Amino acid sequence: MNNSIISNLKKGIWLYFFLLIFEGALRRWVIPSLASPLLLIRDVLAVYLLIIAIRNNYYPSNRIVPLVFLIGIISIFTALFFGHGNLFVALYGARILMIQFPMLFLIGHIFNKQDVIDMGKVILWLAIPMTILITMQFYSPQSAWVNKGVGDNIEGAGFSGANGYMRPPGTFSFTTGNVTFFCLVACYVFYFWLKPQLINKYLLIASSLALLVAIPTSISRTLFFQVFISTLFFIWAKSSQPGFLKNFSQIVIGISIITILFLNFDGLNDQIGAFWERFTKANEVEGGLRGVFMDRFLGGLVSSFFSIDDKNIVWGQGIGMGTNVGSQLLTGKLSFLIAEGEWGRIIGESGMVLGLLIVLIRIQLSFNLLYKSFIKLINGDELPWILVSYGFLLLLQGLWAQPSNLGFYVLTGGLLISSLKTNEDESIEEN
Repeated sequence: MNNSIISNLKKGIWLYFFLLIFEGALRRWVIPSLASPLLLIRDVLAVYLLIIAIRNNYYPSNRIVPLVFLIGIISIFTALFFGHGNLFVALYGARILMIQFPMLFLIGHIFNKQDVIDMGKVILWLAIPMTILITMQFYSPQSAWVNKGVGDNIEGAGFSGANGYMRPPGTFSFTTGNVTFFCLVACYVFYFWLKPQLINKYLLIASSLALLVAIPTSISRTLFFQVFISTLFFIWAKSSQPGFLKNFSQIVIGISIITILFLNFDGLNDQIGAFWERFTKANEVEGGLRGVFMDRFLGGLVSSFFSIDDKNIVWGQGIGMGTNVGSQLLTGKLSFLIAEGEWGRIIGESGMVLGLLIVLIRIQLSFNLLYKSFIKLINGDELPWILVSYGFLLLLQGLWAQPSNLGFYVLTGGLLISSLKTNEDESIEEN
């Protein structure tokens, strides 16, 4: 292997990561006049890295990427001839399949396990100032600079919350980016509690507290449920270690004490009140926990079939139409032209043929990585298991239409594949 090329590719992946975290900040605060071009900056970087990797034979061979790339090409033509007919919308939608999806496997191939751990440490460092920022956004009016929207939008970047408070976006352009960031923070917090010798204990404690504060401050049920799921995976991983009964009792007592102190801490009354109000009201509207879990976490595959326009049932209404950029270009305003759920959007855009094939590929990839992560856990390696606690649902039905969510899909999937390696040089066949 050419070490200089590998080193440059790794630097490019780290740049991709930092752009994912701070792209929204650039578009909102630093250079808002370039908000639109910056939306595609990670795509440009991904193309550059993919070209370098392919030219130097460092791109991994598997059966998934060529198939997805071909689907992207076909989708452009079906969108033009059978769908919305807008070339720019079709290209914007197809870039997900032709650029970002291949980038996931490049990260998985180039990074090694130590890179995954190193990025986790950086993520925990970032969690602390990010929590401070979203707390400022939570208490500040939407007219304040911390809440300024993309491109100098004076209406603010916050999203509907509860009790008069808005859901904060952090450094991202929308609140979903903040939520996905802290979902990944949770994975690394739990992993380093399993392996505390790998990290500074004060950083681990500080980032753990930051995560606890972020849950109610985000006013996000998605983050709450994801942390709960990661907790279950953490307990399962802990059960494989010696002295589980003693460790489990300590975990239960520790969680109980932290919960009591957390709920009775006056400094979080507003956040907890807003979170609980949204939690209860939204559950009433969406049919309680069962409705939330089925629709939000299992992707609504059955309901997605009912989102298809009867006139476009075979080829769909056109790739890219279900994205925010697509709706803006086609109608001049932001709206869900097809479906809010991911699988409904995919099948609505690409139809029963290509759309269902994409969904099946995502299902296969998710369960394949879940199985491999479980095997690693059995063999004493907890890192893939903890990452898949978030990665499984994200890869299964995480939103591709929203740029930040797409970025975390690519990053988390790549980190998960990398974590499955047993040494620096081993490549994992993803299919």
